[in-house]
Amino acid sequence: MKIIVSVTVLFFLAACSSAPRFTKDTEWTGTRYPTGASVLTGIASYYADEFHGRKTANGETYDMHKLTAAHRNLPFNTSVRVTNLKNNRSVTVRINDRMPDFKNRVIDLSYGAAKQIGMIPDGIVEVRVEILEAGN
Repeated sequence: MKIIVSVTVLFFLAACSSAPRFTKDTEWTGTRYPTGASVLTGIASYYADEFHGRKTANGETYDMHKLTAAHRNLPFNTSVRVTNLKNNRSVTVRINDRMPDFKNRVIDLSYGAAKQIGMIPDGIVEVRVEILEAGN
């Protein structure tokens, strides 16, 4: 019995491992984060030049000037409000990409979104992410 439980736990942990940016991850369901909260606080980063013009995980062409974001597992087209806790500026973005699993990072913003909330000089900032409308 202990061996079966251990194998099951190992399989579960392997299934929850991080995925590369450009994969389609559909672990999230419903209108809440996997943790049961519709508001999450953590670190935001942004991505720009290196990915500009490449395909996102949902098949769109990434435009670093649009108000979009990458998240580990929120459904594509989910609308979220991201607030920079350092200056209280916020932006509404649409999830259209996936991000690697970085410790404490909750979202990866487009350059345009990062610029709007004043995080370009810092690179990474602490944010609050609120789900406004769940995507499909």
